[in-house]
Amino acid sequence: MTMLRATGCGLLTLVLLLSSAWAVPALHFRLALPPPARLAVCVLWAGFALAAIVLLWRGQPARALLAYGVAFALLLGWWVRIAPSDTRAWSDDVSRHLQASQSGSVVTLANVRDFDWRSDTDYTARWETRRYDLDRLRSVDVALSYWMGPAIAHTLVSFGFEREGAPGGREQVAFSIEIRKERGEAFSALAGFFKQYELSLVAADERDILRVRTNVRGEDVYLYRVALAPPAMRALFLAYVAEAEALQRQPRFYNTLTANCTTIVYTMAQRIVGGLPLDWRLLASGYLPEYLHAAGGLVPGQDLEALRAAGRITLRAQAAPADAQFSQAIRRGVPGTAE
Repeated sequence: MTMLRATGCGLLTLVLLLSSAWAVPALHFRLALPPPARLAVCVLWAGFALAAIVLLWRGQPARALLAYGVAFALLLGWWVRIAPSDTRAWSDDVSRHLQASQSGSVVTLANVRDFDWRSDTDYTARWETRRYDLDRLRSVDVALSYWMGPAIAHTLVSFGFEREGAPGGREQVAFSIEIRKERGEAFSALAGFFKQYELSLVAADERDILRVRTNVRGEDVYLYRVALAPPAMRALFLAYVAEAEALQRQPRFYNTLTANCTTIVYTMAQRIVGGLPLDWRLLASGYLPEYLHAAGGLVPGQDLEALRAAGRITLRAQAAPADAQFSQAIRRGVPGTAE
């Protein structure tokens, strides 16, 4: 075998292996068959790819590539027809779409979640309609909830509005990009690459969406004040509203790499602020504070480790009352949040 032919066979083998590495889990996660039948199909595909590689190295590339190419084309034809749904048996906490309307500076949000969580399966469900005056928008905070080691965190963004009568004169609403789980469904990062989950945008009271993570799920949560000018804060809030309206019109799939809780926020912020660099920490979202600090997006003049230590709200959240004082209590000592 000549060097040129060996190089060509090597490259084609790599293509077959990589395409099969995508095809097998795609079939596993999305093929509508009983588990044993799905497993059999996956094994057959892997065997088919192996046979194509053997034929390739035995000097029969045309036969190998033609058979595999036809099969892969049929697989892609099936794949592109898998569409996101809006009519599954959704888990209660993501069962409703956030709905918004605007009159002047006042945005009305319907289906703001305010659940009282006792465990992941025991809760009192509440959905509310709330109004927020963009002329009274005063702050933006980012919360990172660590649930699987230092590199993996869920990103939430909370907006603070000046409101008379609210504790500390502020009312918070937090937005979270999440998978839209079906009842009994669990999250898998691998499945998230393969059209397993639809996207959900949740707007919630912090007593719900932060407290469930610290007090019920045992996650470690950090809160950081984001340095944004008032017009950018307003634009980011309206970007969330627009995203909610888009998901209500047309459901979308979650994707672990390209459409997750951090990358979607980045896309919205990039349209507003501009000049935000692409960075590996947007994928390893546990390191998002390092990214924001390097970009000048956190409280200026503060060391990152000091911000991180002061921003750890887990213990404060666990000790805070499950009432309107919650948001005020978790911010005690967080740099930039004393107003």
